[in-house]
Amino acid sequence: MRLSSRGEYGVRAMIHLALNYNEGFIPLSRIAAAEDISQQYLEQIFASLRRRGLIVSNRGVKGGYSLSSPPQAIYVGEIIRALDGPIAPVECVSDENEEDDPDCRCGKSDSCLARNLWMKLRDHINQLLDGITLQDMLNWKN
Repeated sequence: MRLSSRGEYGVRAMIHLALNYNEGFIPLSRIAAAEDISQQYLEQIFASLRRRGLIVSNRGVKGGYSLSSPPQAIYVGEIIRALDGPIAPVECVSDENEEDDPDCRCGKSDSCLARNLWMKLRDHINQLLDGITLQDMLNWKN
């Protein structure tokens, strides 16, 4: 499984917001420059994060973006799902498809011996990402 650039850049930008959480709103241009991300691309990423309620924005001279909650209340899994959708190593075990499995490309979900492996991998990845907050990541710096 490979994380998309949206997911990678989104996590990096959210860490930047977490590092500066007590400063209030941070201009998008400052985040883009600090993280070496195209400002236009970051606008698209932040639109998704804002829709999911993970960040808030403010217009005007002192405008910019801020986390919607303290860093200890935002989990990495939430960020990645907001940008990339369900986290799964293969399509047929994504949270969206597990019940009816309409997107199982091979058509063998009922008899697939590898399916249990993919489900366990999905569950472990989700458990890991849902157990790490932005604050945890900031603490790793020290």
